[in-house]
Order: sequence, then structure tokens, then C-alpha cells
Amino acid sequence: MSVASAVPVPVSHLDAARDAEPATRAANGAMAARLPFHDTRAFDDAARGLIAPVPEGVVRAANGTVVWNLGEYGFIDGDVAPPTVNPSLWRMARLNMANGLFKVTERCYQLRGFDIANMTVLEGASGVILVDPLTTAEVARAALELYFQHRPRKPVVAVIYTHSHIDHYGGVRGVVDEADVKSGRVQVIAPTGFMEAIAGENVLAGLPMMRRAQFQFGSLLPRGARGQVDAGLGKGVARGTAGLIAPTLSITAPIEEHTIDGLRIVFQLAPETEAPAEMHMHYPELGVLNMAENACPLLHNFIPLRGALARDPRVWSRYIDDAIELYGPGTEVLIGQHHWPVWGRAAVVDYLEAQRDLYKHLHDQTLRLMNRGWRPAEIAETIDLPPGLAERWSVRGYYGTVSHNVKAVYQRYLSWYDANPASLQPLPPVPAARKTLDYMGGAAAVIARARADFARGEFRWVAQVMKEVVYAEPANSEARALMADALEQLGYQAESATWRNAYLYGAQELRHGMFKFPARPAMGGDTLAGLSTDAFFDMMAIRIDPAKAAGHEFRINWRFQDRGETLEQTLKNCTLTHRMGGWAAAAPVSISTDRSVLDKIVLRRLTAPEAVEQGLIRIDGDPSKLALLFSLLDPPGDLMFDIVTPGEDREPPRA
Repeated sequence: MSVASAVPVPVSHLDAARDAEPATRAANGAMAARLPFHDTRAFDDAARGLIAPVPEGVVRAANGTVVWNLGEYGFIDGDVAPPTVNPSLWRMARLNMANGLFKVTERCYQLRGFDIANMTVLEGASGVILVDPLTTAEVARAALELYFQHRPRKPVVAVIYTHSHIDHYGGVRGVVDEADVKSGRVQVIAPTGFMEAIAGENVLAGLPMMRRAQFQFGSLLPRGARGQVDAGLGKGVARGTAGLIAPTLSITAPIEEHTIDGLRIVFQLAPETEAPAEMHMHYPELGVLNMAENACPLLHNFIPLRGALARDPRVWSRYIDDAIELYGPGTEVLIGQHHWPVWGRAAVVDYLEAQRDLYKHLHDQTLRLMNRGWRPAEIAETIDLPPGLAERWSVRGYYGTVSHNVKAVYQRYLSWYDANPASLQPLPPVPAARKTLDYMGGAAAVIARARADFARGEFRWVAQVMKEVVYAEPANSEARALMADALEQLGYQAESATWRNAYLYGAQELRHGMFKFPARPAMGGDTLAGLSTDAFFDMMAIRIDPAKAAGHEFRINWRFQDRGETLEQTLKNCTLTHRMGGWAAAAPVSISTDRSVLDKIVLRRLTAPEAVEQGLIRIDGDPSKLALLFSLLDPPGDLMFDIVTPGEDREPPRA
């Protein structure tokens, strides 16, 4: 049970969002005065080539459920931001309202505003090639139908995934039939390492990423000037049915050219940039360069708020520079899988050079200060965009931020540890909060001082100290309300959509508790089926409970008939390990089944005893070992775990 749900919050504190405080109005006013709002070229580019908008701004599932609704953003009107929204973010929120079918150039079209990402349509000799079929089948199907309403209805001959994030592949079943892929009528193309990257980012740590993504995208916030206004890369992530069809062709060479349905495509691999597996594309006959998600008109994340491995901005910058050198002379239009294009060869090169320098500058300046012994928070407070970049709209921090990215660079090179031994083993949050409050004279004294600081506009500090009160005394409704108020003002000031969403969603949970959802698997069947057996057994190993496994040892042989694979699994020292291709003659039990049967067990569509009873699992040897294995596994985690409150199940015993 969560503290946020277990601790009743008095009705007097369940008030609506507050208005902007004077300090917030002043901060947003200063931002409006500092940036070149007279430059409106991006609005022309975002509207250029529009053929038809998203019909009624709405996409519905087959049962009528609304999975996408731009009408929720009808309040985004006019170029003057309300005081509760950073004016720079308001500008991006307006730009991201551009939606529908757009003509980029002959044979190249984009469907924007159906989801957080774009779907690009390339017209081949006999059919169409789709690049990145959005997040869910429903929006991908609706987007393709809008294209066919205005262009010849031809078969889909290929789908290209530019990288391994779900908003760029999850809607594939809405635009192609898997039978056509298996028959060879449709190719599915992706960068090398695509399936492994999905396993690494979405499976082993998938559940906590999903929970943290609620804060990043603000999906559970109300839409409005005091709520979610944007997600930086687009309005938000579409709801619906996500799936996956595995690639039939992997791009493996650094530069690799293919002719697909008569269209030449030059692929440039860019691994370990915005995604572990990512690639750019040049369409020489069209004069179009597609930079996937590596050159959006904003500062991207080196680590997203949802969590991921720290990305390498040095390599990211280098791949952008390589693209300039390789494709700049032959490019008239730059497109990406988010936002709008850039037209004109000189403008494209200038735009890419700014993106290249943006990522390299943050990397290099962080390293410079690291080498002078500076700590992460000190570096983050000092570095900002330099002249030449700071005044460019296309590098503003609508998604990532300078502060967050600097800390990601530090983490990549030196880890979380700041080298001060006092940081090696600090007290956990709850006992540390209690001791802090004792030293500061108790909760009442802290709250009184924080109220004075709030009145002075010191919202960062108020949020920081109120977190200590909330962790020490979760039932302290006054502290929760004041922390929520401080987070809210920070959200109103944030230029980054993701920071705004995180601040405002934190405030919402403090006031109202967490939403409760029915238990469901953390991943879909397509993702699970797409995992290698090696990755599947890694996923199983992270669920071993050492307290239950203590005193047990075993070895199990596995044979997966549908994949022609064998595997030797060992439990020893409370740890599960496995060897692909192994088969131990001395193992007390050997199990033959299909991998798809294990998938159904993980998805809770079948239990292990039911599978044995139905003959789907054949056991040779001691059947108790299989029962023992499943008894040692933790149940699947609950998506809605505590973040802004301490969490009863994680509270250490009092000393």
C-alpha cells in the first residue's frame, strides 16, 4: 500500500492548482523579454505543405474509445503565454499543434500530430515505404488512412524503424499484416541491435520506466494552462494497442545502401546516440535527409526523466557532423521523426551545425569543470548555452535541460559518486529526513521558515526541505500542501515540458494520492515474443528472491522446440545463471516446451501447472524443480510505486 493512498489528506488541501505567484510571473516575464519572439519562421515551416489536418483532431479505437484527442489542447491559443506557463514552452506547445498530412517534397510525405512522433511516407515504384509507424496500431492506422484519402492507395512494401523507442515501432500492426511480412511481401528494416536494445531498455527495467514516464509526459495530468500543455517532442503519447513485428533486414554496416521499391536509401548507423540502436537515412533522389531523433529542434535528453543508460553526447555530435559531411551537399530538405522539416541546403547545414555544437559544448564544458574538481550540482548550476546557441530556438531545452544533461555527462564518466566519502553511504531517505527535522527544530519550525521562503519565491529550497518533512512525517498534510505548492510554481516556470510535467504531476500526487490501475503485465506479448531466449532468462533471473532461494541449488535443462534452442539453467548462491546452448548430463530435470508457452506464463495467460497438465510442458526427471523455480520468483511489481512519498514497504526499521 502506498503512503500517498494510505494517509488521508484533509479536504482543505485537496484544492485546485494555484495561480502563478509574483516570483513566477517575474521569472516568466524575464524569459519573454530575453528570447527573440519576433522570429516566427518556425511557425511557417511547421505549417508548410499541409494537405489536411487530423480529422476532427481525434482518433478512436474500433470500440469508440478515444485514443488521441487534440481537442484537449483547445486552450492553446494566442501568442501570449498565460502566467502559469513559461513563454518559451508556450511557443513550442503552439508549434506542436500543427497536425495532419504534409507534403515535404515529391514522393515524401509526413503524418504529424497523430502521436508524439511522426510517420514518414516514401512513395516507391509500386507501393509505399513507411518510416516509424507511431506508438499504437490505432493512430498508425488512422494516419495511413488520411494519407490514402489524398494519395493513390498502394500497398505498403516496407516499414523502417529508425530506432528502438516504442513511439517509433509500436503501431506497426496498424499498417501491415504480419502474414505479409512472413511471406516476404513486406520488409521490416531496422538498425543492428534493435531487438537487443528493446530488451535492454523496455524489459529488464521496464516497469519503473513506465511509472517514471508518468512524470515525464504528464499523461495523468489534466490538460490546461495549469496542467499539461506539451511533451516537448509533441503533445503526448498516444493511447491504444502497441505491438512489434521483428525486423527482416538489419542494417549492419556503418554506411549501407539499399534500393527499396525503386527508391535509393542510404542508411547511416548512429548507435549509442539518442537510442542504443538508431540510424539516419538519406534519400538521394529526393534530396531529403532524415535524422531520425538525433537533430530535433530542441535540446534532447542525455538521460530521460523516465530513466535509461546515459547517452554519449560526444558520439552524438560526431554522427551529426558525419551526416553534414556525407549528405549536406546533396540535401535540400531535412526531416526528423518528430517536429517539422528545414528547407534549403544552407539552412539545413546551419541547423545541423548548431545541433552538433550543442551536444559537444555541453559534453566538453562538463568535462572541463569535472577536471577542475567540480561536483555535479555545481557544474549544472554554472553551465548554460553560449552566445550563438542561447538565442536559437532550435536548441532550447523543451525536452532535455542543460542542468539534467550535465549531470548525465558526469554520471557517464564518473558515476553517481561525487568523491566525497560522506556521500558513500548516507542514511536512506526516511531516517535521514527524521534526523534532519530533529536538527532543524521539528516539522513546525521548518514549515514556518519554508512559508517565509515561499513568499520570497525560493521555490527550489521550499520543495527540497518540504521533501524532508514529508518523508519524516508522511501524514503531515501541511507539509504535503506546501511542497505541492512549491513544485507547482517550479512547473509554471519550467521551459522544459518534461520538467513542467514532473513538477506538476508530483504536486498532483501530493494533493490527491496516486491513481490506481488494474494489475497488468509490464510488457506486451509482441515485445515478449521478440525477446531472445537469452534476454528472457535474464528477465527471469532478476526476479529471484534471495530469502526464498537460500539453501536451494539446482540445475535444469531447457529445450525450446519452436526455436531449436537448448539452455542450461543453474541456481547457486541465491543466483540464477544460464548458458545458451548448454545441456548438463547430470541435471536432475530436463524440460521440453515451446518458448511461446513460457511467454504465456509470464503474461499470466497460463500457469506452469496448467501447462504441464495440458501437455504443453514435458518434464523428464524431478518435476519438483520446476515448481521450486517458480516459487522463488518475486511476483510482478506494482506499476504504481511511491515516488514523492516514502513508501511503507521501503521504510527501514527505526534504530
